[in-house]
Amino acid sequence: MQLFSTLALIQAATVAGSPQWIQYAPLLFIGIIFYFLLIRPQQKQRKEHQTLLTALKTGDKIITSSGIHGIISNVKERTFTIKVADNVKIEFDKTAIVCIDRDGCDELSAQEKSPNKQA
Repeated sequence: MQLFSTLALIQAATVAGSPQWIQYAPLLFIGIIFYFLLIRPQQKQRKEHQTLLTALKTGDKIITSSGIHGIISNVKERTFTIKVADNVKIEFDKTAIVCIDRDGCDELSAQEKSPNKQA
């Protein structure tokens, strides 16, 4: 019985001795860490992807999330029509576009102009 009364006194002393906000400080600290490590980078990436989608136009070489490379032949409100090969056009949702294939296309065109034939 004396143990319970001693624990009650210790608890009362610690609560009365420290400010209330200190009890919530670790939770607040974890929330701040989550914001800067998870939420903020994802918001930044989403914003960059949205600007990429708004900048797309007919003739851009793109890569879709499924790995299909093509050239945009038609831009609609919610979709793109992508030319994959001669007489082959596929319609994709705008969210399926991952990136503009500028670097890969530049390397490919340089290889087509001066192919290195090894025998």
